Amino acid sequence: MTGSPVRVHLADEDATSRLGEDIAAILRPGDALLLSGDLGMGKTTLARAVIRALAGDPALDVPSPTFTVVQSYPGRLPVHHFDLYRLASPDELEELGLAEALGEGAVLVEWPERVEGALPAGAARLVLSEAGDGRDAEITGPDAFLARLSRSLAIRAFLDGAGLPGAARRFLTGDASARAYETVSLPGRPAVILMDAPRRPDGPPIRDGLPYSRIAHLAESVTPFVAIAGALRAEGFCAPEIYAADLDRGLLLVENLGAEGVLDGEGRPVPERYIAAAELLAEMHARDWPRRIDVASGIAHEIPPYDRRALAIETELLTDWYLPHVSGRPVDKGTVDEAARAAYGAAWAGVFDLLEDAEKTLVLRDYHSPNLIWRAGREGRDRVGLIDFQDAVIGPAAYDVASLAMDARVDIPPGLERSVVEAYCAARAAQGGFDRAGFDVAYAAMAAQRNSKILGIFVRLNLRDGKPGYMRHLPRIRDYLSRALAHPALGELRAFYAGAGIL
Repeated sequence: MTGSPVRVHLADEDATSRLGEDIAAILRPGDALLLSGDLGMGKTTLARAVIRALAGDPALDVPSPTFTVVQSYPGRLPVHHFDLYRLASPDELEELGLAEALGEGAVLVEWPERVEGALPAGAARLVLSEAGDGRDAEITGPDAFLARLSRSLAIRAFLDGAGLPGAARRFLTGDASARAYETVSLPGRPAVILMDAPRRPDGPPIRDGLPYSRIAHLAESVTPFVAIAGALRAEGFCAPEIYAADLDRGLLLVENLGAEGVLDGEGRPVPERYIAAAELLAEMHARDWPRRIDVASGIAHEIPPYDRRALAIETELLTDWYLPHVSGRPVDKGTVDEAARAAYGAAWAGVFDLLEDAEKTLVLRDYHSPNLIWRAGREGRDRVGLIDFQDAVIGPAAYDVASLAMDARVDIPPGLERSVVEAYCAARAAQGGFDRAGFDVAYAAMAAQRNSKILGIFVRLNLRDGKPGYMRHLPRIRDYLSRALAHPALGELRAFYAGAGIL
């Protein structure tokens, strides 16, 4: 479907370039944008801005493809720039490889009028026309494209209102959720981070009339991030300062804590940094964290409990996604025998019984390499920056230790795992009153629970969300799971996993 046009006034060439950046931020593989307008309207200027933003290089040489007809550029998303002014027939378009270009990335097409009937039916169109001393841009296209563009323009307005008019936007990263991040910069000022996290819609009810996100206590807005960031900073931990927030739209402008992580240049864990992160956890777990945090006038966040129901629903990701995948059957609950499902739940119930008396504290939930910033030259709690904690809960202290010591994204050798755990336990013992035996049981249980759910999540990301890159991590996660299940307290669960061929 084609929605209502989006109109933008462009006062000058800089405004045209900013619109190009805003468009680059939302382009996806298969997008085609047709650029129309008389000579001198700024089509090439706009295309050049899109290409440079996708390449992350504001100085990239982007010549007009008038004579070459098509130019291709790598980047976050490959983009192919067509100029069809010299084409005499629509038949020539097929020879230029437009269909192949759309399969690889996005396409920008100047002078689409030359071959109108041969262009993709689902393409978006941007028409530039004179308007006083500037230009007007009118964009039409499929509803989904226009919705993405409207979101990008709302981000631009948010940045302008936050004191960053005309700031450069560059894609930074997306994660396994719907969140995306950009670096935002102006000359002479430190770059900051934009978090784009639209409110999560409820999925279908799966149990007791509730969707998965509610049962698992996943954040549905940016409010929890703001709340937990404030709580961490109040206790002296290094979380980003929030510079501007639009809680309703799910937009945050936050401090850039740095770009260096806890891995070396080859992607291997740096032991010193993992040890420091473990000792930081020990300090966090010595604090008494509030359960309710005021965020803004009339807005507060209640930190949810990591209760048995949340822990259990996460383990079911293994039976719902991973087991059907390894058995070669369609992903459907019916593919796992109900008796086996019941036995699986019973085995986990016994594990959760072991956690009843485990120490409970603030659990950040994804305390591992993608979310830890190493701040070289800093000291104490300021050495490790924390950047992902919106799903924080109050649960077993051992969970985040297991998340770190069995990092899902990188190989942690058994020796380093032991060193990380021992560093944490030594720091906790120095605080006094630390139950090491109880921690060891909780650590094994939480490591088994986390790695079981991750096996399911990574298969789901591949099959449901079209993100196959996570599948390469499965052998590592299976190894971690085997390590966790070696604890004697998890014997019944280990027997079930062995019998089901999971290990």
